[in-house]
Amino acid sequence: MDETPTRAQDPAASSRSGPGGFRWLLVGGGLLLQFSIGAVYAWSVFGGALEDAESWQLSKVRASLPFTVTIGMIFIGSYLGGRLQDARGPRVVALAGGVVYGVGILLAGLTNGSDDYWLLILGYGVVSGFGLGFAYIVPIAMLQKWFPDKTGLITGLAVGGFGFGAVLTSPVAQWLIDRDPDDPTGAFIPLGIAYLVMSLVGASIFRNPPADYVVPGMETTGGAATGAGRDYTQGEALRTPQWYLLTAILTLSVSAGISLISQAKLSATDIAGVSVTGAATLVGVLAIFNGAGRIVWAGISDRIGRMRTFAAILALQGVCLIVLPHAGSVALFSVLAAVIYLCYGGTFGTMPATAGDFFGVRNAGAIYGLMLVGWSLGGVIGPVLASALIGEDKAYTLAYTTIGVVALASVALTFVTKVPEGRHAEHD
Repeated sequence: MDETPTRAQDPAASSRSGPGGFRWLLVGGGLLLQFSIGAVYAWSVFGGALEDAESWQLSKVRASLPFTVTIGMIFIGSYLGGRLQDARGPRVVALAGGVVYGVGILLAGLTNGSDDYWLLILGYGVVSGFGLGFAYIVPIAMLQKWFPDKTGLITGLAVGGFGFGAVLTSPVAQWLIDRDPDDPTGAFIPLGIAYLVMSLVGASIFRNPPADYVVPGMETTGGAATGAGRDYTQGEALRTPQWYLLTAILTLSVSAGISLISQAKLSATDIAGVSVTGAATLVGVLAIFNGAGRIVWAGISDRIGRMRTFAAILALQGVCLIVLPHAGSVALFSVLAAVIYLCYGGTFGTMPATAGDFFGVRNAGAIYGLMLVGWSLGGVIGPVLASALIGEDKAYTLAYTTIGVVALASVALTFVTKVPEGRHAEHD
């Protein structure tokens, strides 16, 4: 049953109807959940350890595959989670996603060498990836209904925790790995327990706004803006070219940013000469920009428009990727990587609000959940292309130049993507 109360069922709802404490408490819960599942972006710390560990000694491609499978599974989880949360409410879906994600990480922690590679793929890749997607879509869709007056900012905050997940995880994971370098996956046991606790605590307070929820100063009821045009169903959205154009923009932007993210630690050591420990720290610092980009670019998109924002994001990623292999100094490498991470995060902070502008928020879970196929596609294309082009010869110039040119060419899509008729175009 849907967890959306009415005011009669929930006497406290009136105190939460406008800008007030409870909806901001929900933001906190969403950030906690997203922080736990966003630790996936610390994978490059584990990938490097799996290449070096005597019991694993994986190739670059095999070491990146668990992360690639995780990102590939996100779409399946987000598609099902989005549809279920629209029908059943956010709490039960987010709790289930958090449990599945935590169990997958713990399964990965049971591996003990290359003979258990299949279990690493199953646990970290398939199981945790599904749980991640199942939980990820929930706070995005839920908070858009609570904050129709702050769509760009709030969707940036809703996914900001996800981007910040690797900030703490990267150095902690490196510390755990350094305690037993030949068993790097042992670090997944304490991390999995911590992720499980954080996600369950955060998701436990989730709920949709009351059916007659009103934000003062807006013609908004039931979590849907009545003044912005009709709300599309998932089927109606899929019959528009705009859904496919937005998904293409998401796919191409994700491919660009994640190509570096999947190789961040090794790129820092090979290109700029950063030490192994320093590179792990840098990955954690860069995650700050991933998280900040979700908030910063989402806020910018409220001011300059969604498509102008995506044009800037794609262009900056393209230029920085082309220059990155030639960044021999630590400072220049760090600045370029920070901009790429900032833009990558901005993609996820801006796209939910864009989908809401184009199709409405009433069915945001199903529509944006399905759109996240672009995340999975980009999450496979970027790392696979980067690792294949870099290869054992460390051909970073070939890899990042190729991906950077594709990102620059993708800017053209932003000029042909317009809000559908029937929706106001104030953010196009």
